[in-house]
Amino acid sequence: MELEDEKKGGEASGETSDKEMGLSRKNSDSSLSPTEDDDEDEEKKPQLGPMIALKEQLEKDKDDESLRRWKEQLIGVVDLEDVGETPDPLVKILDLTVRSPDREEMVLTIPDDGLPNPKGPWFTIKEGSKYTLVFNFRVTNNIVSGLRYNNTVWKTGVKAVDSTKAMLGTFSPQAEPYQHVMPEEITPSGIFARGSYSARTKFIDDDNKCYLEINYTFDIRKNWQ
Repeated sequence: MELEDEKKGGEASGETSDKEMGLSRKNSDSSLSPTEDDDEDEEKKPQLGPMIALKEQLEKDKDDESLRRWKEQLIGVVDLEDVGETPDPLVKILDLTVRSPDREEMVLTIPDDGLPNPKGPWFTIKEGSKYTLVFNFRVTNNIVSGLRYNNTVWKTGVKAVDSTKAMLGTFSPQAEPYQHVMPEEITPSGIFARGSYSARTKFIDDDNKCYLEINYTFDIRKNWQ
């Protein structure tokens, strides 16, 4: 969903290259090209020991003041009500917000079935407009390590025109939701940029555990709707 203006002259000539039809973005350390091989990432991962329930870790040596302070420095102050007996972290993506200086914020609630508005586009973005994506999510039960956002966009459901991978970070359980703000982007403009797009968004961690996979469509139009 990170987009940039198509090259000028496409409308005049009536021809456009794959790059002009595509959705691109500013280069960043958190973004990878669509050809990046996830299997290579898996091979480079270090082999870690078994996970231990966070509650067990917090209660171990709890009478040792120095160890308690050291653990708090590592993971912060954790509310035991948000910690379970099992080692698996729980991450719930609460909503997605589209921010733009041109209009009011669009807050899109994430449905439990992962199928937002299957009868039409989930949202519409005006061509040539600045926008920012904001994720709100809650972490419970245990620390989630290396939570990241993967997003792939297709034009007319045929060709992948954009692929983004962004590291959100490592988070401890807490009652209040976390918020992650993506870098500001600009939607493309022109006849070749307008239309419908389909997208697949995933939130996964270092262990490749998927907390949300959501498929949806969105439109780029002349005006906000």
